[in-house]
Amino acid sequence: MEFLLPKGDYPTSFRRSLLVVLVCVTVLVCTDQDYYSLLGVSKEASSREIRQAFKKLALKLHPDKNQNDPNAHESFLKINRAYEVLKDEDLRKKYDKYGEKGLEDQQQGGRYESWHYYRYDFGIYDDDPEIITLDRGEFDAAVNSGELWFVNFYSPRCSHCHDLAPTWREFAKEMDGVIRIGAVNCGDNRMLCRIKGINSYPSLYVFKTGMQPVKYYGDRSKESLKNFAMQYVTSTVTELWAGNFVNAIETSFASGLGWLITFCAERGDCLSYQTRLKLAGMLEGLANVGWMDCGTQGELCDNLDISSSTTAYFPPGATINNKEKGGVLFLNSLDAREIYQEVMKHLPDFEIMSATSLEDHLAHHRWLLFFQFGENDKSSVQEFKKLKFLLKDEHIQVGKFDCLSSPTICNKLYVYQPCLAVFKGKGIEDYEIHHGKKILYDIVAFAKESVNSHVITLGPQNFPGKEKEPWLVDFFAPWCPPCRALLPELRKASKHLYGQLKFGTLDCTVHEGLCNMHNIRAYPTTVVFNQSDVHEYEGHHSAEQILEFIEDLRNPSVISLTPETFVELVERRKREEIWMVDFYAPWCGPCQALMPEWKKMARMLNGLISVGSVDCQKFYSFCHQQNVRGYPEIRLFPQKSSTAHQYYSYNGWHRDSYSLRGWALGYLPQVSIDLTPQSFTEKVLNGKDHWVIDFYAPWCGPCQNFAPEFEILARAVKGKVKAGKVDCQAYGQTCQSADIRAYPTVKFYPYQGTKQETQVTKHFCKPLLALATKAGSLSQSEMWTLSLWLREDALSLQS
Repeated sequence: MEFLLPKGDYPTSFRRSLLVVLVCVTVLVCTDQDYYSLLGVSKEASSREIRQAFKKLALKLHPDKNQNDPNAHESFLKINRAYEVLKDEDLRKKYDKYGEKGLEDQQQGGRYESWHYYRYDFGIYDDDPEIITLDRGEFDAAVNSGELWFVNFYSPRCSHCHDLAPTWREFAKEMDGVIRIGAVNCGDNRMLCRIKGINSYPSLYVFKTGMQPVKYYGDRSKESLKNFAMQYVTSTVTELWAGNFVNAIETSFASGLGWLITFCAERGDCLSYQTRLKLAGMLEGLANVGWMDCGTQGELCDNLDISSSTTAYFPPGATINNKEKGGVLFLNSLDAREIYQEVMKHLPDFEIMSATSLEDHLAHHRWLLFFQFGENDKSSVQEFKKLKFLLKDEHIQVGKFDCLSSPTICNKLYVYQPCLAVFKGKGIEDYEIHHGKKILYDIVAFAKESVNSHVITLGPQNFPGKEKEPWLVDFFAPWCPPCRALLPELRKASKHLYGQLKFGTLDCTVHEGLCNMHNIRAYPTTVVFNQSDVHEYEGHHSAEQILEFIEDLRNPSVISLTPETFVELVERRKREEIWMVDFYAPWCGPCQALMPEWKKMARMLNGLISVGSVDCQKFYSFCHQQNVRGYPEIRLFPQKSSTAHQYYSYNGWHRDSYSLRGWALGYLPQVSIDLTPQSFTEKVLNGKDHWVIDFYAPWCGPCQNFAPEFEILARAVKGKVKAGKVDCQAYGQTCQSADIRAYPTVKFYPYQGTKQETQVTKHFCKPLLALATKAGSLSQSEMWTLSLWLREDALSLQS
């Protein structure tokens, strides 16, 4: 499928202007006080490391502890500002790219908490290695990795959360290796917690791939938590006896699995039921776990030379009746963790591929390959042996390749240090290198995402030239956290655009020359190459926003205006036309932040208000003539009339798409009809038309927010359904007779006179019922979604 982006209205001076812009940006960044230095962390610091560093400084520099220092407040504001920016992926990206100049539209860091808060409430689980603190960017990948997770959603201000913390720590230590124990700070991750439906703290949920999350409602003791969690450990412990022993062993050995067996005799201690069950969970997919009662199976235990309670691991192929020669591992410990670690050491390692067999393997199967440098390379850990089991359903095989055996192959793949990569079953060139955390759940999530997506690793040999197919290329550095957060979103987006747009990533720490050639000065920088056209992505790190960006390139929602087209389209607009225009400069941080919101707003206003933008760096004289004094300058040019203003300037605090859209819709002429008690009775109750009525009160904030949405509905259904408004403050009796109990309330009054009209009634009942039910509590995004739904329903009637 050919996919060519339009060339018409887009700036063709991208390459010429980019160098100038980047020079300005570099100067700005150098003159700003460095946030990383303020917190004492490196640029590659994780969210957890940033929180830990800030907490340490907060306890030392807080004004509560430095009351004799007149500069304490100012000093603390600086580190607080640094923390608020660096903890947020989107703000951190802007800061890395543009410095303080890119944050002029953001106000974080002006308020802070008491010293007591930072000492006792901040980052409750950051110092607990058994508890994994999950943020928005990694949550879904973690809980969908195939492992069993028990997650604590908490708020730092919640006393019950603090009461639970010591128990949760002890519980995490005891369950380490059996299930993953996680924690989500809903104070820092409000949107994640809202999406997951968290409305009380602490909320404890079990997550496992293939099942709905399960909430825990029991008491918060360690034993109760453990018993609840173990219900979801699906592994079983088999009781072995003379009737099933041989068959069970042989069947398991044939499938490549060994047996861990506890023998319980009169002498010595054998593993408890709970310990055996924990081991079954820890070794799921790696070994079967069983037990034998030597009191009832004395002859069998004697044949196995078992005289006292013990635990033994029988690897596949072991000679079970000759422990000296069969490679049987006897374990003296009663601790589940110690036994697990010993068994893991004796499990076979991954297959090591040779240079001669590599290409054939990769051409026919999906592979996750560990690249090592020498046979003694310790880049992998024992826990990674679980990968074969966890990736089995995705048909991904796991192996190793020694780069010292064939440097040419690794150089060709741009592998210069120990790493791992996914090959997608289409040959040696279709692969992606992993740049995330070297921990099991992250590797599993990467492998599953990568084989099902269409993102490949690029280098000089396969970097897109001026070819026909468009490419999206992500220029990044592996040490950059916002870069790593963007990669999963690119994979999601690539699946939606397969066959239309190719996706690749370029590691600028490896290919510095190629990145310099394209003037890359900050990471990540994401660019669409469409033959000679180049378009840089400036939006948030989400697949949804990337897809919106691509859709906007294919079907531009914002018209790039020149001085000539501004005069023709805006100043000489038709009488009923309305225009919104953004006067911006490419180097301006707030302008860059506005751009994705501006495009989103334009799509929402499609068909109602025309939207354009003027590049004031390119057309400086023209903007000066228009009296533009700062960037961005947002102006609305209303419908022409003898009394209308030439334009209105937007002075609102918020520049998100919904706020801008709401402001613009306020300038649309009213289509709905204001009804009095008399006209309501005559036209609605006794008339012969369908009516949709908005009952409102002038003082009601939600009514004011909803008014533009109702006008859109009125326009959409015009000719089929009439729209009216009743002021319940002025006409209280009418609203009381209509059984109106809250504002705004929307009611549909159908006329039942003909079969045709009854069909219209049926078509509108469901959406209007939803509208009437929710009108008083809709968010801005919900209002827009619902009004779009109603609008589409109405338009379908007119076709």
